[in-house]
Amino acid sequence: MRYLHTMVRVRDLDAALRFFCEGLGLREIRRRDDERGRYTLVFLGLDPAADSPQIELTYNWDQKEPYTIGRNFGHVAYEVGDIYAACQRMADLGYVIHRPPRDGRMAFLRSPDQVSVELLQAGSALPPREPWASMPNTGEW
Repeated sequence: MRYLHTMVRVRDLDAALRFFCEGLGLREIRRRDDERGRYTLVFLGLDPAADSPQIELTYNWDQKEPYTIGRNFGHVAYEVGDIYAACQRMADLGYVIHRPPRDGRMAFLRSPDQVSVELLQAGSALPPREPWASMPNTGEW
């Protein structure tokens, strides 16, 4: 058995792609539009040639209301080479860092559809750095 993907429903596909691709650096691996079912599936990953887990964005064309946040879904997590640079890139794109990387190791933010995303520093934690070290938590993560 192998892990394939995590699916999240999105209301605004362009906003979700901006978050996951521009912000987190994922790339579109494949896409499928289903006219009859009125939905689009977009699979994102790091490398189209790699056999690694992906995130599936499900865009239901007729969905108008926000999706509720499922109580049984925690978060998706990505390992990053420099947690401070990753958080700064996301902040520069206008996303709130809800749990800043005060410890140089872990941060949380939310996608436009309120999916909780954890960023983890690859290897050992980086030394504490401002403004992150003294930044408080914001909202829920």
